[in-house]
Amino acid sequence: MFKKFAIAATFAIASSAAMAADQPYFYAGLDAGSSKVEGADRETSYGAFAGYQINENFGIEAGYRRLADTTALGADLTVDQISLSGIGTIPLSNGFSVYGRLGYNRIGAEATIGNVSAKDHENKALYGIGLGYTFSPTVAGRLEVQKPDGDITNISAGVAFRF
Repeated sequence: MFKKFAIAATFAIASSAAMAADQPYFYAGLDAGSSKVEGADRETSYGAFAGYQINENFGIEAGYRRLADTTALGADLTVDQISLSGIGTIPLSNGFSVYGRLGYNRIGAEATIGNVSAKDHENKALYGIGLGYTFSPTVAGRLEVQKPDGDITNISAGVAFRF
């Protein structure tokens, strides 16, 4: 599974197409934010992503995100996301861009009470929208709202490094 994820990540894209040049490029980055699961408190989220910008308007991105890491009713609960998305970008002016994301993600949850744990996962469609800004030819930032699941909304800020 990890090899498939690594291969997908190698061929993914920077969601901030403001970084896009005439030539395709690879990128990688980190983000942090807040996840909200319906009926629960907000949780801090964090993740890593890698991508391949095919042209100014399209790319692919793979990512991993910890959506939640909390304790509830005596159980330790973690929720993780692994994703692969196509990203469509519209460059604006002054280094800004807007983008939309559509893809696939696997949401995995694990609950542990003492020495007993249970795991479950779901395969779901993923969609989101974002705003990118190019700080330099090799560094861009982004703000994004994602829906990895019908019950989960994630808002994040991230930085991408082009290479």
